[in-house]
Amino acid sequence: MTDVHPAWLPPEAFRAIGSRRTLVLGDGPLVETVRAEVAQACARYDGTVAAPGDEADLVLALTTATPLPPAAQALLDEPADAASGAATGAASGTASGAASGAASGAVGGLGDEGYVLARLGGVTVVLADAPAGLLYGLFHVVRLGEQAFGADRPARAHRPAMRRRMLDHWDNIDVHPVMGQVERGYSGGSIFWRDGAAAGDLTRVRAYARLLAATGVNAISVNNVNVHATEAHLLTDRLGDVAAIADAVRPYGIRVHLSVNFASPIALGGLATADPLDEDVRAWWAATTERVYATIPDFGGYVVKADSEGQPGPFAYGRTHADGANLLAGVLAPYGGVVHWRAFVYNHRQDWRDRSTDRARAAFDHFAPLDGQFHDNAIVQVKHGPLDFQTREPVSPVIAAMPATRLAVELQVTQEYTGQQRHVCYLAPMWREVLGFRPWGQDGPDVAALATGGQAVSRSLADGGRPADGGGLADGGGLVAVSNVGDDRYWTGHPLAQANLYAFGRLAWVPGLDPTALLDEWIGLTFAAGPDREALGRTLHEMMDGSWRTYERYTAPLGVGFMVRPGHHYGPDVDGYEYTPWGTYHFADRDGVGVDRTRATGTGYTGQYPQPWSEVYESLDTCPDELLLFFHHVPYGHVLQSGSTVIQHIYDTHFAGAEQAAQTRLRWEKAEGLVDPALWARVKERLDEQVRSAEEWRDQVNAYFFRKSGVPDAHGRRIH
Repeated sequence: MTDVHPAWLPPEAFRAIGSRRTLVLGDGPLVETVRAEVAQACARYDGTVAAPGDEADLVLALTTATPLPPAAQALLDEPADAASGAATGAASGTASGAASGAASGAVGGLGDEGYVLARLGGVTVVLADAPAGLLYGLFHVVRLGEQAFGADRPARAHRPAMRRRMLDHWDNIDVHPVMGQVERGYSGGSIFWRDGAAAGDLTRVRAYARLLAATGVNAISVNNVNVHATEAHLLTDRLGDVAAIADAVRPYGIRVHLSVNFASPIALGGLATADPLDEDVRAWWAATTERVYATIPDFGGYVVKADSEGQPGPFAYGRTHADGANLLAGVLAPYGGVVHWRAFVYNHRQDWRDRSTDRARAAFDHFAPLDGQFHDNAIVQVKHGPLDFQTREPVSPVIAAMPATRLAVELQVTQEYTGQQRHVCYLAPMWREVLGFRPWGQDGPDVAALATGGQAVSRSLADGGRPADGGGLADGGGLVAVSNVGDDRYWTGHPLAQANLYAFGRLAWVPGLDPTALLDEWIGLTFAAGPDREALGRTLHEMMDGSWRTYERYTAPLGVGFMVRPGHHYGPDVDGYEYTPWGTYHFADRDGVGVDRTRATGTGYTGQYPQPWSEVYESLDTCPDELLLFFHHVPYGHVLQSGSTVIQHIYDTHFAGAEQAAQTRLRWEKAEGLVDPALWARVKERLDEQVRSAEEWRDQVNAYFFRKSGVPDAHGRRIH
């Protein structure tokens, strides 16, 4: 695929492995993938694929392989506490060198995906109990590059913090007249579907699986959660298309999931009902699921959007979300499958005049009362914030409200509300804040621990046990994100948006990674070759490291959200959704702005949080500035904790954000000649649009609030 950008796996990234002697030991399809990767690198860089008994610089072996070379056997024989450094991995501030999971010995207890990495006596060794671990260990060595072959390094176990690390694709088979082929997609068409059918050549799908495996992602869903008529048939007569995709991604340890229509028994099965408690409905789902697993034995499960934005669901039959999810969980359980049941449920036809109705409350109100009613293989998939992937919003209280339910936290890699891959907006710092948020305060578990579940949460709660009285926490549901990939040459439209896809996978494996270190890791891999890597690396770091906060500065202020053009959600329109039924309001008037979500005088939303956050958000004195307008309606003269008034903060940040966007473009202009000319031109084109858009945001938002408030800018800058 010479016409497709290699992203973070260019040939140069494999030079350190490809120029050495590498021994691969073990059997199975994923081990063959490892062997093929090594062989390809060695063919390019004159290295050697060693045979058993030959000397090797790198050994990649299953612990069950025999005989192991001396260095690998020595590692296998190390005492049980030799890899104790692994226990710190989830909180590590490094990137490539971070370990993850809890140590249980140098090698033992690695599980299906873990591995041990060490360098002993001049030999680098990766040992894994299972083939998937060997594949992930290979890509760890790729990340390390020459560092993997330097001084001896002690044995460290690496295990994913989360069992499921999944990307949802909102891809349509047919091009939708409004949403296109990829809903909220900004990178061209689908890599899975083309011209109303499955893509004939799945070479690119396999390349995508390779990229994902290098980050640690192990699952994908391949169609839109808004399941249209054509896509519904993927469950039945078009299942072969899904099987072909599963075949393409299987060599890299990726399992395929499918979004399904809750009303499929009616739409596909000819039944009169989709009532989840109806025996005929259950029988239809059971027979259908049996056929799915007969066709795709390693099928992951179903993804469901129900009773949300017009999608059918159990409410039509007087049933609950637990009833609906448990129906599907029950038929999937015999095969080890799961159902991801999305908690994105709210009234999208509310009266904008009614300030007592609050979209932010909806997911909690619908799902929290159902805690403990979901089957073990039913995963409630919760957006990280209570609204809809805004540039800034608080962490969803649902994540802390369901201790007896498996929850997956959902992020959005595609930049629906963060510049649509026309703006540089590196999102890992936002996601790290979300994953590090502690709903019960500093002594309680963070969001990453809740998504991880199991022992990690039990240890975090040992001192206080505050999520609930009685009953243990369910095993976590992991991390899910909406992908930003399409058939664009650069995968993500904006070449620099690749960093978000990369960072998601790495954070799903080790949630405690430092976003800045991850950024540098991505830069080092993606731009592994070039005339001046150091200068380019500095430029990219300066452009991207603070880009999320730059975007925040010139868009909706202080957590109030939205202010985008309705429908496509790009560009400023301060009142675009203000008088619509979508529940996305800012309530600006001549006196002030913001949504009163307090218990005392507002919608009561703050009461959905446990202490201390319920009180922190309730009080004007303690509510963080960046979320003030999400939780409070305040006068324009209200003084922030920063010392600025609300109105002056709006002016200052929008002028500063637009200027920072312009500075980003200047940095890139100076990098001409340091990268491929076509890539440089693509980024320059996107930066030109970002600067234009940032100025439009600045002028519209500042003019709007000047006209509302009548308060001039303290610095006398021009406001239209």
